[in-house]
Amino acid sequence: MNREQFISKVGESQQALRRFLTALCCGDAQLADDIAQETFIKAYLSCESLNDSDKFKSWVFKIAYNLFIDQRRSMKMTVDVDCATGIEDAERADSSFRYQDLYKALDLLPGKERISVLLYYLEGYSVKEISEINGFSQEAVRQHLSRGRARLRGLLSDDQK
Repeated sequence: MNREQFISKVGESQQALRRFLTALCCGDAQLADDIAQETFIKAYLSCESLNDSDKFKSWVFKIAYNLFIDQRRSMKMTVDVDCATGIEDAERADSSFRYQDLYKALDLLPGKERISVLLYYLEGYSVKEISEINGFSQEAVRQHLSRGRARLRGLLSDDQK
């Protein structure tokens, strides 16, 4: 893959990757942008290892997911989501505030369920593609989707009350 092809593929997948990472980071757009930038740098440095350029998007999503996991592991301090619900970020638009309950609910999902739900519903990947991206069996992905839907349904219906 040459430089022009890489730039073209990045342009096609950049918005979807940032949307996916923003949801994965529970609405933290700055962290999502940092991970996206690191993802594209890492992808560029290893793009020669990609044999099928048609699988570029899922390859980049796998890199992004792994970087997200690495970032989560390296976090020293965690903050309870309930403590941060009243904090408003001046840089965020009012439209993103409406997803706060969803981001909060996604943050409460176990990581395996969150990644499966986001890839399936947000990005439209099939169960087979998700299993290739995150390394789980297809049956495990189906279980993660089922459990994730049930947990989200419960969490979001509790928020509506």
